[in-house]
Amino acid sequence: MKYLLYIATLFISLSSFAQEEKKHIREGNKLYNEKKYEEANNSYQKALDKNSQSIKAEFNLGDALYKQKKFAESAQKFQKVAEKTDDKELKAKAYHNLGNSLLQAQKYDESIAAYKKALRENPTDNDTRYNLSYAKKKLQQQQEQQKKDDEKKDDKDKDKDKKDEDKKKDENKDKDKNKDEKKDKDKDKKDEENKDKKDKEEEKKKQQQQQNQISKKDAQRMLDALNNEEKKTQAKLKNKKAKGQKVKTEKDW
Repeated sequence: MKYLLYIATLFISLSSFAQEEKKHIREGNKLYNEKKYEEANNSYQKALDKNSQSIKAEFNLGDALYKQKKFAESAQKFQKVAEKTDDKELKAKAYHNLGNSLLQAQKYDESIAAYKKALRENPTDNDTRYNLSYAKKKLQQQQEQQKKDDEKKDDKDKDKDKKDEDKKKDENKDKDKNKDEKKDKDKDKKDEENKDKKDKEEEKKKQQQQQNQISKKDAQRMLDALNNEEKKTQAKLKNKKAKGQKVKTEKDW
C-alpha cells in the first residue's frame, strides 16, 4: 500500500510540474508575440527549470535569444534541440535556426554545415536551401576580403621592411660618416702632434746652434786675448833688447 501511495504521489507531482512547464511556455509565447523577448526568455527559462528536458522550452528559448541578438547562446540551444530530438521535422528546424545563428555571428563555414544537416533532414525546405546559398556567397566574400587584407598586410610589412632597411642604411651611412670624421680628426690631431714635435725639435736644434755659436765666440775671444798677451810679451822683449844689456867688467889683479 505504501508503494502505491508513493507512485500516486509521484504521478501527481510530475503532473504538477508538467502543468507548470506548459504554463511558463504559454506565457513565454505570449510575450514573444508581443516582442517582449527578454521577458519571454525568462518564462522559457522557468519552464526549463521545471523540466530540463523540455525540447519545446529549449527551442523557444533559442528563438528568444536570437531575437535579442545573442547569437552564440541561441546557437547552443538549437544545437541541444537537434541532438535531443528524434523528430526529423523538428531536427531540420533546429539545424536551420542553428545555421541562422551562426550566419549572424559571421561563422559562415559553420552555418553552411548546419544548413546542409537541415537539408538532409528535410530536402524540400527551400528557405534552408536559399540560406545555404547566401551563406556560401558570404563565405566567398569573407575569403576574398581576407585575401585582400592579407595582401595589404603583406604590402604594409614590405613597406615596413623597406623603411627598416632604408633606416638601417642611413644608420650605417651615419656610422661611416662618423668613422670618417673621427678618422679625419685623428689624422688632424696626429698631424698637429707631429707638427708640434717637429717645431720643438727645430727649436731645440736652433737653441743648440745658438749655444754652439756662443761657444765659438767665447773660444775666439779667449784666443784673441791670448794672442794679445803674446804680442804684449814680445813687444816688451823687443824694447828690452833695444835698450841694450849692461856688461859686467872683470877686475885686474
